[in-house]
Amino acid sequence: MASGGICYIVGAMPLEPELTPVPRPGDLVIAADGGYSALLARGVRPDLVVGDFDSLGAAPDHPAVLRLPTVKDETDMGFAIGQGLARGYRRFLLLGGMGGRLEHTVANLQLLTGLSRQGTFGILAGGGQAAAVVTNGAVRFPESARGFCSVFCLGDAARGVSLEGLKYPLEDDELTGDFPLGVSNEFLGLPARVAVAEGSLLVIWNPGGAALEELRTLLEQEI
Repeated sequence: MASGGICYIVGAMPLEPELTPVPRPGDLVIAADGGYSALLARGVRPDLVVGDFDSLGAAPDHPAVLRLPTVKDETDMGFAIGQGLARGYRRFLLLGGMGGRLEHTVANLQLLTGLSRQGTFGILAGGGQAAAVVTNGAVRFPESARGFCSVFCLGDAARGVSLEGLKYPLEDDELTGDFPLGVSNEFLGLPARVAVAEGSLLVIWNPGGAALEELRTLLEQEI
């Protein structure tokens, strides 16, 4: 089992230089198809490469490759998450999976929901934004967080919602899936907390200049 490490998964969509993985001992880096090229361009050699390689065009020359069929139910990113879970990882940073084709971004948001609902935690980052899903729990932001923070209900209703340290607070309130009450909230330079007692929340924010370090700090909080 992995102990406190982070599983980085890099997909085929754009990978900003500031989000280049800097793995530490105990971390795992997985390239999902075209993410392999993005990592090599940044000088990072992944531990594992998975995919049907429709983006790369061919399986890469790498000692650990898992080739998938082109016709399948699971996305390359979803399969990569499964590999991380099988190795004991509970914290995931998904890169190169946001800001390209909208349907793939939505698919990756659904993968975040799946991680959250089984007691693990993932963040999807790219295009100057980051997203996480919280289920029956909370995520905390440091006082250094700046910019917008939007909170959406995933499903019919999310109950016991509390937003602390934000411009528009809530206390033990309810959000529904048909009215975007939580859109365009703002950090105030205070420690902030987004919590839900029952249900799932999608949280979207703008990571700061030290994006990778900020995201890693968020992932390392208790889940």
